[in-house]
Formats: sequence, structure tokens, C-alpha cells
Amino acid sequence: MKFRLLAFACAALLSSTAFLDAGQEAVSRRLRNPGELEAPSFEVAAEASYLLGTFGNPNSYEVAAQFITARWRWGTIESDSWLRGYNQVYLLGMAEPILRGPENFYYGISVGFRYNFVQPNRRWSPYVSGGVGLGWIDSNADVFGAQGQDFTFNILSAAGISYKVNDHLKVTVGALYEHLSNAGQTDPNPSLNLFGPQVGVTYSF
Repeated sequence: MKFRLLAFACAALLSSTAFLDAGQEAVSRRLRNPGELEAPSFEVAAEASYLLGTFGNPNSYEVAAQFITARWRWGTIESDSWLRGYNQVYLLGMAEPILRGPENFYYGISVGFRYNFVQPNRRWSPYVSGGVGLGWIDSNADVFGAQGQDFTFNILSAAGISYKVNDHLKVTVGALYEHLSNAGQTDPNPSLNLFGPQVGVTYSF
């Protein structure tokens, strides 16, 4: 009989503890700000662009560019204005087959910053980014308008919108501008300016 009473008391105590914990969790969920800015600490993205040569070069370049990018959060703005969002620093690797033009490929790296504009309870987030880097191209200096040497600097600038599919996955669409130049190490130095659409998939940790 004593054993049954003891078992009943323990069961009652455990049940009441679980009930209290559940109640506290429910209260904390109610008190949590539904518009709180949640920015990922780290994310990896795979992106692709189809770029066309624009002004400043006589050759009609067409480039199929692929990027793998790692991004780390670096500061947030939690105001109520349109500037609300978070900044990221990124490291990017690029592989760019040249479909049309005097050269055949370009490989490089870039480092830079990206800012994500985030409004409460919205899955859509506009972004802007920019960075600089370096790379190598199979130059063909004998062709007018081709790059003068293999070693080349790059400038990247992009803008677009990302859509949050779930807590880890986002898809993006935007536009990319890329500039290639060897900073006057050869004369002439026919820089290359490329512009086109960009799509990508991002996984957040």
C-alpha cells in the first residue's frame, strides 16, 4: 500500500512538472517578438549567371559563369525603417567558360560584402552586394580587344531578391555586373565589362 501511494505521488509530481514546463514554454512563445530579425550565422550558395559583354570592348563576349560562395553574418540593423536587415562578408570562387570571345575560360576568387533587407514576416528579401578579387584567363593578346595577360583583377556587383523557402533554404534571382582588367599592366589594357541575369540556391546554417 505504501509503495502504491509513493508511486502515485511521484507520477503526480512528474505530471505537474511537465504541465508547468509546457505552460512556461507557451508563455515564452507568446512573449517572443514575431517580427524579431533572425539572420543566419553562416550560409553557402551556388549561383549561375549568363553574362554578355557590354560597352568598352569590340568583341561580343558571352560567358556562362558559376559561383560557389560562403557568407558570414557581420552586423545587423534592427530599426523599423526600410534599412532593417543584416550584413554579410563573403568569399567566392568562380569558374567562367567563355562561350563567345577570343578566350576560353576565366577562373578567380572574390571577397566582398552583401546587405540583405529584411522586413518582418516577409519571405522576400532584396539584397545588394559588391566585391573585388583576382583570377586567370587564357589571354590572347594577338586578337584586338582580347585580354593582354593571364593574370586579371575582377570587380563584382549584384542586386536581386531572395525567397525563403524554409528555415534553411532560399532561392535567389537578380542581376550581376562583372568587370575584368589587369590594372594597366599591359598596353593596351582592353578591360571587359559583363552584365546579365543571375539565379541561385542558398543553404543557411
